Amino acid sequence: MKRSVLLVLLALTLVFGAFALSGCGSDTPAENDGESTGSLPAGVQAVKDAGTLRVGVKADVPNFGLLDAATGEFQGMEIDLAKAIAKRIGIAEDKIKFEAVTAKTRGPLLDNGQLDLVIATFTIKPERLEQWNFTAPYYQDEVGLLVKNSSGITGLAGLDGKTIGVAQGATTRDAVQAEADKAGIKVTFLEFASYPEINAALESGRVDAFSVDKSILSGYLTSDSVILPDGFSPQDYGIASKKGTDDLTTFINEMLVEMESNGEMQALLEKWSLN
Repeated sequence: MKRSVLLVLLALTLVFGAFALSGCGSDTPAENDGESTGSLPAGVQAVKDAGTLRVGVKADVPNFGLLDAATGEFQGMEIDLAKAIAKRIGIAEDKIKFEAVTAKTRGPLLDNGQLDLVIATFTIKPERLEQWNFTAPYYQDEVGLLVKNSSGITGLAGLDGKTIGVAQGATTRDAVQAEADKAGIKVTFLEFASYPEINAALESGRVDAFSVDKSILSGYLTSDSVILPDGFSPQDYGIASKKGTDDLTTFINEMLVEMESNGEMQALLEKWSLN
């Protein structure tokens, strides 16, 4: 399901014309303990001068962004990406301000200036490219369905007349509806503010299936549930920022290409069991 970040970057450049691969050139900061060297693009320097990198992340998605209740610390692949960006800019790790976001809140928090970046399983869509800047994808997934083993449901067709739980503000509902229409079945939806709420609804029988990207569903899989083989609507995750932050987007794109070419991205995927 995952593609080379570099290949995806080139493909989206052709389709959307959204990504520029030049800008930092020989001024790319060297690795260090939190201080960049050389000059930075103006938009990136502004972030550095502010002294804090404010990043919206998920708090309820195992392996991507999860808040450890015991320690109060966020952990996951997307948390590590934020740390890599901060280091490249020259911002110390303890100066990263993580804020939990949902599919419904992440866009508005960018719009009102409370966040510099959102790294929160944020799917790149044409309509979203009109609202925010997105980097090249760092991960690709597809929408899936989680059901209880006891339901006897083995595929999408088995959800005819059933209720599916989805997240508020996500594109999942439209993706599932499109597939249901193709299959000639009728489904209804209940929307929830968080993934744990959807999972609880599945456990209690309020919904018959939990739908979101398969990698997210894997974090909620138990011996009593199963992810159906059906998969649809490929989902490319990108790092979002406000419109007008082109310097920052280009800067991060170059980092993603470097991470893909030197093996850092693959190591990160393996660390969080996402490869």
